[in-house]
Amino acid sequence: MNPGRFITLEGGEGVGKSTQLRALADALVSRDLEIVVTREPGGSDGAEAIRGLLLEGEPGRWGPRAEALLFAAARADHLERIILPALEAGKWVLCDRFLDSSRAYQSASGLDDADIMALHRVGSAGRLPDRTLLLTLPEAEAAARAAARDRGGADRIGARDPDYHARVAAGFLRFAAAEPDRFRVIDASGAASAVTARLVEALADMLP
Repeated sequence: MNPGRFITLEGGEGVGKSTQLRALADALVSRDLEIVVTREPGGSDGAEAIRGLLLEGEPGRWGPRAEALLFAAARADHLERIILPALEAGKWVLCDRFLDSSRAYQSASGLDDADIMALHRVGSAGRLPDRTLLLTLPEAEAAARAAARDRGGADRIGARDPDYHARVAAGFLRFAAAEPDRFRVIDASGAASAVTARLVEALADMLP
């Protein structure tokens, strides 16, 4: 049996993760790989219930520490019930956000990265993706895309102010610079098909 691979797509608001996750899944299926597509927060029944708590309601519904604990709880259930069983069955798991989103968003709220990593060690045994694909766009372009996406109203995290989202984007780039073996930084500008091709190329060394 070929080993399963755990691939995450990360990035700030408006970079096109959800669109590219679907396109990347199609590209990998065409290579005869069995793919599981999932997301965070969510993925499992328990984690989807927590997703509603995290993304709905007033912006101040949760403080940063309570929010970090909820994300960690959702991730623990998602990993145990969906991600690990799929990997053990030899499938590739593509996940829209994972630990690095908690690190970027919660540290933008003032929490220490070391504390977020400690929660991850407790809740998810420190499991990291095999590769993290970080989609990036210039701030103005990302904001314009996010605004177009959220015309019906942003969720409570997406609705935070531009300075907050700038800190999130900077956090992602810090993590990528610190872990070059795991991260690949992908330019998300231009045609969607070109971005998908960049993602596939960033996985070339793993593909059968």
